[in-house]
Amino acid sequence: MPLIDNDTLDLARDVLELARARGLRLGTAESCTGGLLAGALTAIAGSSDVVEGAVVSYSNRIKSQLLSVSPDLLAQHGAVSEPVSRAMAEGAVKALGVDLAAAITGVAGPGGGTEEKPVGLVHFAVAGLSGPTWHREMRFGDIGRAEVRLASVKCALQMLQTRLAT
Repeated sequence: MPLIDNDTLDLARDVLELARARGLRLGTAESCTGGLLAGALTAIAGSSDVVEGAVVSYSNRIKSQLLSVSPDLLAQHGAVSEPVSRAMAEGAVKALGVDLAAAITGVAGPGGGTEEKPVGLVHFAVAGLSGPTWHREMRFGDIGRAEVRLASVKCALQMLQTRLAT
């Protein structure tokens, strides 16, 4: 399976076109996808006029230092949680100086899952545009690490697409 398939590239292209039409700049904050969302966006030629940057915040230390996610929030809820995904997206808007940012944090597997937070659990958030931060929780199941990561990129792109279209 390719890292970024044609359907994902089509979604990324649409997100870029929507942002470009509104003169908006985008950023990402990613954990379990390790930069694949930014990779999908920047795989499209000309994306540099829309994509400002990305933070791959795999560790809690980087979530705190670069995205201003509170260590207390991380301790209370864990990295894979709604509050942390929201804080990551909001932190990316500020850190990157963008209009809109998407965040992804989850358990891609094959290990690392618990009963409370199983493999395939992913939290998404989109912040910016002077509106409330959106959140979505997905439970993809233990479908394989690459598949969870790709499904997560598609979900985040769909969230960006919807937010840009409203």
